[in-house]
Amino acid sequence: MKELLYIELPTPETQAVLAWLHDQWRPELGQKLNTPDGVRWQFPHKSSQPGERIPETELSIFLWSVQRTTYLKVFRWGKIPLPQERRLLGKLEADLRQQFPQRYPAPPDIDLSQQSIFSALAPYYPQTVHFFQKMPQGEQDLQRAYWWEKRWRESVCTPQNPKSVVFPLTNSQTLAPEYDLIYIGGALGVIHAAVMAGRGYNVLVVERLGFGRMNREWNISRAEFQSLIDLGLFTPDEFESIIAREYRDGFSKFFDGNNPPHLKANILYTPTVLNIAVDSGKLLKLCGEKLRAAGGEIWDFTEFSRVEIGETGVQVHTTALETGMTKTVTGRLLIDAMGTASPIAWQLNGGRAFDSVCPTVGAVLSGISPQVWNPEYGDVLNSHGDISRGRQLIWELFPIEEDNLTLYLFHYHQVNPENPGSLLEMYEDFFSILPEYRRCDPEQLVWKKATFGYIPGHFTVGGGDRKVAFDRLLAIGDAASLQSPLVFTGFGSLVRNLGRLTHLLDVALQQDLLQAQHLNQIRAYQSNIAVTWLFSKGMMVPTGQILPPERINAMLNTFFGLLANEPYEVADTFIKDRFNWLTFNRLALKAAFMNPALIPWIWEQAGAKDFIRWLGSYFWFGLDSLIAWAFRGWLPQVLAGLQGWLEPNYPGLWLRLLSFSYSLTGVGDSPHFALDQQQQALRRQQKANALPPEVELSR
Repeated sequence: MKELLYIELPTPETQAVLAWLHDQWRPELGQKLNTPDGVRWQFPHKSSQPGERIPETELSIFLWSVQRTTYLKVFRWGKIPLPQERRLLGKLEADLRQQFPQRYPAPPDIDLSQQSIFSALAPYYPQTVHFFQKMPQGEQDLQRAYWWEKRWRESVCTPQNPKSVVFPLTNSQTLAPEYDLIYIGGALGVIHAAVMAGRGYNVLVVERLGFGRMNREWNISRAEFQSLIDLGLFTPDEFESIIAREYRDGFSKFFDGNNPPHLKANILYTPTVLNIAVDSGKLLKLCGEKLRAAGGEIWDFTEFSRVEIGETGVQVHTTALETGMTKTVTGRLLIDAMGTASPIAWQLNGGRAFDSVCPTVGAVLSGISPQVWNPEYGDVLNSHGDISRGRQLIWELFPIEEDNLTLYLFHYHQVNPENPGSLLEMYEDFFSILPEYRRCDPEQLVWKKATFGYIPGHFTVGGGDRKVAFDRLLAIGDAASLQSPLVFTGFGSLVRNLGRLTHLLDVALQQDLLQAQHLNQIRAYQSNIAVTWLFSKGMMVPTGQILPPERINAMLNTFFGLLANEPYEVADTFIKDRFNWLTFNRLALKAAFMNPALIPWIWEQAGAKDFIRWLGSYFWFGLDSLIAWAFRGWLPQVLAGLQGWLEPNYPGLWLRLLSFSYSLTGVGDSPHFALDQQQQALRRQQKANALPPEVELSR
């Protein structure tokens, strides 16, 4: 038996496809015999085997459903191709695609003054409404998800006309700033704000929601969280108090049932990647307490409207959502921490805010049996099927306190006005296919909290091709979209770069270097991360393009299977974005040798323009690596010696050189050096908290 055709039909209505095959499809040649799961396509033949049950000239068409979509395969029982076989199969596929085209539904326009969010969305997203009704804050969270999707769609669909929210101060008055720093956005924003308040700055945080309420959960490793301890934001004991769960190990495995044998991968084990689940509510509460204790303020339920920038400060206009009253406040510098929905980010980059996005949905829940999932382990990345309705769906699962689990479903997606990416469609998938991923009855689970968002990415060619600042305005976190396209999102990127951002911002504030040319030096750019954007591009299904269903899983299994066969420190270094030029090139060459089709696949999905654009990223990675090799061994020590003279006399040059010095650490480390750095962080934690020695990594 030989497989001749494998396609995905982007519809959850598998029975409708079956009915079309049974009742409407008329093959040009041969005759069909309907079966419960498809069709037997029979052709005239003379049998050489008397009494054969299935003729060698028969084709079998088989349908099945998984991940709320429909898959079809055609098999030939005999060894010899049938006359016109390829043409007939091509005609069948074309007829199916015409009958069941790809669709990109948008959420309806609704009026919540006339009905509840549940009543308005139930006809379109019945599973989503049903399970949000089981959550304590379900109505508010569903409103938030709907609002976020509508706002995201508006910004994607009208990229050439982003809403203007940043203006020059129209009058010539000299502002007397009330605050040094005003943060718009209270999730990632309050972490950075608490650090700066602890350094003596007068800080205000403006948050649209109730402060401390998150629609995301966070994971990190001990070594990476150590940066927050080193900055003095948390003590080791406080860090231990916000750990919801620490895992023994984490797994990454992608579906390979339809991959050829050489692209079936082993499980990748990563015991120190995202192995600590942080209680985001406790973390934000603690940051808020520290900020207020240092004299800072938090205005929650307050929406940012616009900002006017003058020579001596910024004037920020806000609206109190509970009263409708407008408030105006002044500061020396505005920090945009609004994330993906930031209108400032869109205006800052002329409508080109993001190149890619991960629409992400999920929930905190309990009730999945320990026999189904051991809470000592995390599922870092997992797929249980091939491309589904133009997306390769990927799961994450992280146990937290008690028997609670955090689950996410996401996919890598190109930003496209015809197909911006839908949270509500993803939620309908999430609730429907959860039992396929982990054996459970969703009706028997306890639904605690919804977690969702758009996680953006930017395809960076060089360190200066993206603006993160106006005069007296700086973007951080997801609003700057400088995070890794693989595992780490805004939280991980901010934590890993917080020391760098804090030091540079401290210098800029002390020296009053608050013009755009100086603030653009304060960024978390890493050329080794920038070069990996082609990897995320290969994980997307371009809008309007049809790929073989198994394609993306085959690419993922190529890379992760390769890492699974490497020493542990290599995989750990790569996934944590600490790989160097030599490691990257060695792994890239091994991947191309393992799967020679890899480069043609990426060329097909990325296109010639982006592939050539990526060569620019690769060039800068190589050049930055050479520069780092030449300067990293001596420049930081020389700058430390010159600081006392250089900073007061040439502050702008000092900031630029300091930023350059930090950039030398953003081109990656050797696996053993990165492992040593992590070991040192773990030893500090062990010394402070008497952690068991088994936390130590082994080479």
